[in-house]
Amino acid sequence: MNIARTIQSQLGSALVMMGAHNLIDHGDALSFKFKGSRKANHLKITLAGDDTYTMNFLKLGRNFSIREVASFSGVYASNVKSVIESTTGLYTSL
Repeated sequence: MNIARTIQSQLGSALVMMGAHNLIDHGDALSFKFKGSRKANHLKITLAGDDTYTMNFLKLGRNFSIREVASFSGVYASNVKSVIESTTGLYTSL
């Protein structure tokens, strides 16, 4: 199983709850767009060498502008959903 598929399976239903679309496999990372948050609308999750994740939240504008909203490194798999919730304000589970 490749890294992007592993990240996808760890997120599970959170992807559906966020309205995730345009999932892209970067080899060592997974990125996707999502709906419902005014703060960010794109997330890239990259596996680091120490088995933690680096999470980059971006805001992609209509005129092709890109602004990094937040970046977190050293995030364990068990904390990924809580980082998403605290950064975007979106719920990842019912």
